[in-house]
Amino acid sequence: MIATKIGNSTYFEENGNAFHVTILKVDDCHVTEVKTKEKNGYNSIQLASIDTNKDINKVNKPNRKNFSKINLSPKKILKEFRVDNENPYKEGEVIQVNHFKKDQFVDISGITIGKGFAGVMKRHNFGGLRASHGVSISHRSHGSTGQNQDPGRVFKGKKMAGRMGGKNITKQNLKVIDVDDLNKLLIIKGSIPGKKNSIVFIKDSVKKVVSQWKKI
Repeated sequence: MIATKIGNSTYFEENGNAFHVTILKVDDCHVTEVKTKEKNGYNSIQLASIDTNKDINKVNKPNRKNFSKINLSPKKILKEFRVDNENPYKEGEVIQVNHFKKDQFVDISGITIGKGFAGVMKRHNFGGLRASHGVSISHRSHGSTGQNQDPGRVFKGKKMAGRMGGKNITKQNLKVIDVDDLNKLLIIKGSIPGKKNSIVFIKDSVKKVVSQWKKI
């Protein structure tokens, strides 16, 4: 499902235990398209969420057709999710935050916070060079990166300075602490990628599968 990261907080249990949680706002997700293995080669659904003021005539034709088919105003985010062979959803159906259950495990994908250009000590946790005795203005450098005359090049994937963050990653096996149907909020144990008000995508865990509810 599609969600917005609201922020972080501390959750207190009845026995006094406290731990870090992330709060997500899960607006209603509308099923705009259903793909089947017989017709498309795989099973999936396309979800649309988060209201926008975008004019319907400025939406590209494939998405405009999907919106018009179910009489839905344009949405900000469209995302396709793979589903099991037994697809329980139909076009026009609305999936709400109560799809998720307390104590369920989920996988959440998002874009990490960008850190800009970073050196190897920050980016890869290098120890740096010596602080004295012959080291001159290169204390935080990575040292030698090359080889001998053969092969005479730097191998691909070598840990070096460069752009840090801003990558799409997935955190797995995150526990759902609570579900607030009234305010459409989802309380997740631990941290998730992305900054405040960023868009994240939630799926049922692939490693800790629970069969009581429909999988997305």
